[in-house]
Amino acid sequence: MTRFEFTIAATDGAARTGSITMQRGTIRTPAFMPVGTAATVKGLRASEVRAAGADIILGNTYHLMLRPGAERIARLGGLHAFMGWDRPILTDSGGYQVMSLSALTKRSEEGVAFASHLDGSRHMMSPERSIEIQRLLGTDIVMAFDELVALPAPREVVDAAMARSMRWAVRSHTAFHGAREHADKAAIFGIQQGGLDERLRAESAAALQSIGFDGYAIGGLAVGEGQPAMFGVLDYACGQLPATAPRYLMGVGKPDDIVGAVVRGVDMFDCVLPTRSGRNGQAFTHDGPINIRNARHAEDLAPIDAECPCPVCAGVNGGGGTSRAYLHHLVKSHEMLGAMLMTEHNIGFYQHLMAGLRAAIADRRLAAFAAGFLRRYAAR
Repeated sequence: MTRFEFTIAATDGAARTGSITMQRGTIRTPAFMPVGTAATVKGLRASEVRAAGADIILGNTYHLMLRPGAERIARLGGLHAFMGWDRPILTDSGGYQVMSLSALTKRSEEGVAFASHLDGSRHMMSPERSIEIQRLLGTDIVMAFDELVALPAPREVVDAAMARSMRWAVRSHTAFHGAREHADKAAIFGIQQGGLDERLRAESAAALQSIGFDGYAIGGLAVGEGQPAMFGVLDYACGQLPATAPRYLMGVGKPDDIVGAVVRGVDMFDCVLPTRSGRNGQAFTHDGPINIRNARHAEDLAPIDAECPCPVCAGVNGGGGTSRAYLHHLVKSHEMLGAMLMTEHNIGFYQHLMAGLRAAIADRRLAAFAAGFLRRYAAR
């Protein structure tokens, strides 16, 4: 069985479409990974996530370490069996959550000492411990442990964090390959850092390539810098990474962010936005996001998006779909079903968008597809 193989089937400018083949299945790229932080994509069963078109989901090392515990999940057969998902899983290393959610963090060369946001208990997350947790979970794509800096930040702070992240990348890589049974069927990605500085990004990319990873993430973006600055970094960052490996933009994002990043050469994405927004009454459509709580939807029998093939939208007039009016009622009434259906639509919409991007690249019409999508999406 293939451990990890990235194939580019077609290109259109800087954009690529292809596939990642692993033992648990094939991931079509560009791919959006629904976020299953705590062993669940909130509001959906695993079968519904797969039916929406997702080939891979994301779990989180930090959250699963704290509850129910990586060792417990390992005793129960691993994360795939635990949550009933039989396809690839990528796990975030936990670095972002350690530094953003935890109280009383103390960073050192060893790692990050932190207090749990759940009960205040003290823990140490090091590159070795992060990799160990991901091994216990049975992760298919393991992320190296890195140090994230929120932007804006002084250049010397970004420089120091990037340099430490590269030292931690070496330790992550060594720890991953030290557990041969897991490494023989999984992959590890390094994470480029460097903030908005092209020289630091180039230095980081060179360091990661000298170590040798299966894929490369672009980290340290979508942390307050804004879309123009993010796209400015992607204009050069993608080209600094190997063309033969997948490029993963972490924590992004909005549909227009994804389209712009695919145009610039990104292959993989994750974000909590479609699930979090769904739970809070926001739905994504080809004509921009809508707030289903608004009174104008109270008697609207149309679907959320007439062009969306998800079960929530499809067949409203012929039966089997769900009207905006009913969703408005459910969400306003705080009914659980409202959050579930809104989430199912958003995940389906994102997967429909990724399928459209893949087809457009394959047909070499991405520029027209992107321009048309962005024109409509921004019009609202």
